[in-house]
Amino acid sequence: MSKLSYEDKIDIYNERKTNMSIKDISLKYGIAITNVKYLIRLIDKHGFDVLRTEKNKYYSKKEKERIINRVLIKNESITSVAVDEGLLNPGMLANWIKKYKEMGYNIVERKRGRPAMKKIIKKKENETDKEKIKRLEEENLYLKAELEYSKKLRAVVQARKNQQQKKK
Repeated sequence: MSKLSYEDKIDIYNERKTNMSIKDISLKYGIAITNVKYLIRLIDKHGFDVLRTEKNKYYSKKEKERIINRVLIKNESITSVAVDEGLLNPGMLANWIKKYKEMGYNIVERKRGRPAMKKIIKKKENETDKEKIKRLEEENLYLKAELEYSKKLRAVVQARKNQQQKKK
């Protein structure tokens, strides 16, 4: 349902309430019948506020574990739990359960963002002056190479921007 705008979701709900068939709605918007049914159940339960348009909602470890336990321990269906909890897609809960089982029944938060790409140069406690000079020279070479790389990358990006502007 991610390809649908907020207005599309409201229109789908309103069209269904004016007795348009789910199959016709599915064909009109190019989405699966199950997604139409889920969207209608979700809005019936939580109202239009559940169709948040701002940033994605964050679920803490405790919330995820409570929701997952409803499915695994209390044997409730994934779809009904997803509707009750206001998840925009039941597949989200299915993915949580899959990861939960893969990780040995532990919830592991995935780290966000890109990992740092820094070379770690270990310092020795009792290094001689020669070793210290050698280490600093290697570190200096590394930093120079890194600077050259960033300059070349910046130049390539700038050249592409200029080329795109010329095409316009």
